[in-house]
Amino acid sequence: QVQLVESGGGLAQAGESLILSCAATGSISRFDVMGWYRQTPEKQRELVATITSAGNTNYADSVKGARFTISRDNAKNTVYLQMNSLKPEDTAVYYCNARRVVNVEGAAVTVWGQGTLVTVSS
Repeated sequence: QVQLVESGGGLAQAGESLILSCAATGSISRFDVMGWYRQTPEKQRELVATITSAGNTNYADSVKGARFTISRDNAKNTVYLQMNSLKPEDTAVYYCNARRVVNVEGAAVTVWGQGTLVTVSS
């Protein structure tokens, strides 16, 4: 089973940047979609950004406008989240996700990382 390991979280001041990495123990090319989600004690886990195997990206409204950028490096089996202009509202545990659709009905195999904490102070 492929495992996902997030890193790069930490403490940042508002306006600063962080880069999150999601390293897979196997090939990420196996998956149709890689993504980043975030969760706080007060909110359900929510989508931040996704990237398909074709390179198409999707972002939550709160991070659109090139504030966050998701990318993938298949050779390194790693997905990144470049986080710029951080806001206190971005504080959350960020989880890496990998999903592979297995049939035409949309059933999928999904893998989650353990999460990395991002704390943004004002």
